[in-house]
Amino acid sequence: MADLSKQFRYDTSGEWFKGNTHSHSTASDGGKTFLELADLYHSAQYDFMFRTDHWVCSDVENDDEEYPILWLDGIELDGHAEDGEYFHVVCLGKLKSIVREDGLDGAIAKAQEQGALTILAHPVWLGNSLDDCSRWNLDGVEIYNHVCHWMNGKSNGLAHFNAGLSEKSGFLGFASDDTHLQPGFPGWNGGWIWVNLKEINRKAIYKAIRSGNYYSSCGPEIHSMEFDGKFLNLKTSPIQFARLSGFRSEGQRIGAWDGSLIEEFSMELPVDWKYVYLEIEDECGRRAWTNHLFTEK
Repeated sequence: MADLSKQFRYDTSGEWFKGNTHSHSTASDGGKTFLELADLYHSAQYDFMFRTDHWVCSDVENDDEEYPILWLDGIELDGHAEDGEYFHVVCLGKLKSIVREDGLDGAIAKAQEQGALTILAHPVWLGNSLDDCSRWNLDGVEIYNHVCHWMNGKSNGLAHFNAGLSEKSGFLGFASDDTHLQPGFPGWNGGWIWVNLKEINRKAIYKAIRSGNYYSSCGPEIHSMEFDGKFLNLKTSPIQFARLSGFRSEGQRIGAWDGSLIEEFSMELPVDWKYVYLEIEDECGRRAWTNHLFTEK
């Protein structure tokens, strides 16, 4: 029986648009200009990107340059919290008057007061604890960070994602590039999100991300995803495995080790779990992840 206190999160009746939520340009420590980044990502079929240079409040509306993708505002904050621990926090949204002199705690408070969505960046790479997911009432965490994968393999934030979900069902997960495109950090197009929209514009993108109507990926694609009250019905790119992941050891899975692939399938969705998200994996081991599939009414 369906749990009437919960509502299925996803509406996939629109179109899917590809975007990167974490990028750096020559405005901070990146190796390419906004135009060079836009041209490069457009060549990989990206539709939008966020400007998240370190301690730089971007201002895309007053940028008169013509770009082949849609730019959105953001900032990355880095530094020591009041207790001495070190963090990076990506903030998505139009922000102003945030400077290093605010300190990390003060800057995060300012960003949240201005309505930004706040994301704990590459927590394993920095050695952030699982408890840190509940600091500052952050909105989400990076499940995958591509530049950290390049540097030392510490790219996977799934444990932190689960820790956040165990405390807050609306906690969001993100796959990102953390693009720098310098000789020592050349990686790009390794982690992204797909947002489902009726039409693409900045307001719609912000709204969809905040509501969790997107999924994160390092390769596999979800074409449609519907819940009929009992079963989750999906169409995807060819994948080898699909898993429903819940609290602690809760889980379900389909797929085979013989190399056979699936593209259309259904899974009975447990509505009584504390949280549940979908993970799919292709034959190359690349994965994609939804957010928690339900919201509280």
